[in-house]
Amino acid sequence: MEGDIPLISREDLATVWPAFALTVRCDDLELRVPDDADLLALADVAAQGVYDRPDVPYRWAWTRGTPEEVRRNVLAYQWAARGHFTPDRWRLELGVFHDGDPVGIQAISARNFPVTREATTGSWLASRFQGRSIGKRMRLMALSLMFDGLAAAAMHTEADRENVASNAVSERLGYAPNGVGTRNRDGAPAEEIRYRMTAHAWATRPDALRPQITIDGLDAVRDQLGIHTTASGA
Repeated sequence: MEGDIPLISREDLATVWPAFALTVRCDDLELRVPDDADLLALADVAAQGVYDRPDVPYRWAWTRGTPEEVRRNVLAYQWAARGHFTPDRWRLELGVFHDGDPVGIQAISARNFPVTREATTGSWLASRFQGRSIGKRMRLMALSLMFDGLAAAAMHTEADRENVASNAVSERLGYAPNGVGTRNRDGAPAEEIRYRMTAHAWATRPDALRPQITIDGLDAVRDQLGIHTTASGA
């Protein structure tokens, strides 16, 4: 009909922004850069609850407020993240989809990655999907993307001491303790535990941490981020 706005596909977006073609898959899980339709679905899931410990604030305040406020927080953060995607500084926010349904976000961020080859992961998983090993697998998928796909030398992560689930995932995956720090949480000091995993530790991980993971769309992302590597996995 005359005047209708044509739908924009992921393929159309990927011709200009290659990260939209990136997908990481492991059985019933898929990581991909969310388009706006995905973001709306992820915002709805987040609004239903992410953290069920009212006695301990979540790491960032975006999960607090009314459902509408949480939805807006998700969109605002994700839209801002798209603007941080250059070789010197990038935030790769990957939507996590379980059997096609949105369940959370697996994020990876780095500064000067072509030089340092180090990056940091962060994530959130809707509370109703926790306890199913999804958090563990989505982190494994992110590590595979970075080590196998983008030839990272080391990966970092951290979590508040009270975040037992996140700390347990890091320990089970073979991260080494990397000190502790103190951050401002709602105007009070909070201790965070830091972890680091090297490429050697990733390469020598046990068979139990080697699920079949496939990565598509790597070459154009490498070019966009100025990463020159012969790493396999695409």
